[in-house]
Amino acid sequence: MTKSNIVLIGMPGCGKSTVGVILAKVLKKRFVDTDLVIQEKTGKLLRETIAEEGIEGFNAIEDRILASLQAEDAVIATGGSAVYGANAMAHLREIGHVVYLRLSYAGVEARLGSLEARGVVHRPGQTLRDLYEERTRLYERYADLIIDEDGLSIEATVKRAVQQITQVLAEEGRSK
Repeated sequence: MTKSNIVLIGMPGCGKSTVGVILAKVLKKRFVDTDLVIQEKTGKLLRETIAEEGIEGFNAIEDRILASLQAEDAVIATGGSAVYGANAMAHLREIGHVVYLRLSYAGVEARLGSLEARGVVHRPGQTLRDLYEERTRLYERYADLIIDEDGLSIEATVKRAVQQITQVLAEEGRSK
C-alpha cells in the first residue's frame, strides 16, 4: 500500500475535521473522520464507549480500529487521543503522511473552553494544560509535517498544508 493518505493529528479544537474536509476537496481526496469510523464499528457514540469502557478501554478500542483502518487517497482526521495507540500510529504512518496541526496552549484553550463540555477524553483531575503537555510530545514524535496554526484562519491553514504536502510529495516523486 502506498502512502496516498494525509493523516491529521493534533489537539481537540485545532481544526482537524474542518481543515480535513476542505483539504480533501482541494487535494481531490476522500475525507475520513476516525471518530465516526469508531462509532460505526462499535455501534455507539464515543461518549457511550468511554462511559462503558473507561479511558483505557476506549484508547484500546481506538488503537485496534485505527490499526486496521483501510483507506486510500484520503484525508484522515483522527481524534485527539489517537496518538496514544502505538499500533494505530504505526499503521497510519505506513499508509499516509502524518500532519500535526500545531496550536499553542493559549490557542487550544481559547478554541476549546471546557474539557467536559467538548467531550475530550481525559483522566480525572487532569487539566487542559496537563493534557496539552502530555499529547504535544506524542504529536511531535509521530508527525512527518508540522503546520503551525497560531494566527492562521482555517483557509490559511489549508493553504499552508497544501503547500507543504505538495512539496513533500514532489520530493518523494523525485527520489523514486
